[in-house]
Amino acid sequence: MFPAHIRKLAEHVLDEARSKGLHIATAESCTGGLIAGALTEILGSSDVVDRGFVVYTNQAKTDLLGVPAGLIARFGAVSEDVARAMAEGALKHSEAQLAVSCTGIAGPSGGSAEKPVGLVHLAAARAGQTTLHAECRFGDIGRDSVRIKSVEEALKLLFQAM
Repeated sequence: MFPAHIRKLAEHVLDEARSKGLHIATAESCTGGLIAGALTEILGSSDVVDRGFVVYTNQAKTDLLGVPAGLIARFGAVSEDVARAMAEGALKHSEAQLAVSCTGIAGPSGGSAEKPVGLVHLAAARAGQTTLHAECRFGDIGRDSVRIKSVEEALKLLFQAM
């Protein structure tokens, strides 16, 4: 289902998490569960992947992950602050020790001068460590490409957080 290089990244993330006894949760908006899908496509992932949250609406981010509505109102759903809060919320609302989040504008609509199509914020939180953040500006390369590139970058950030 996923390109070979993403499958390889997912395998690498799972192997590293397994070797460290870490469980993973995902909190996804614009990717709609594709990060969890990439991980769970790999045979044996059930010993590492704890759960995935698909939080497409702002209300879902608040209800399921505890992202403060005021934070979303202040910075917007597509922001570093919300990505960090999503990853940290996934840790809090799961049995995982490592979580990754993704929020962005995949397009083709929804962009603005300040937040253009292709802008994606990712975060990776690990219990007891500083939450990592990555901002990606893929450009208007098409919805599918933005989403797949987001999965790739999320897996890289997960590995970095280990």
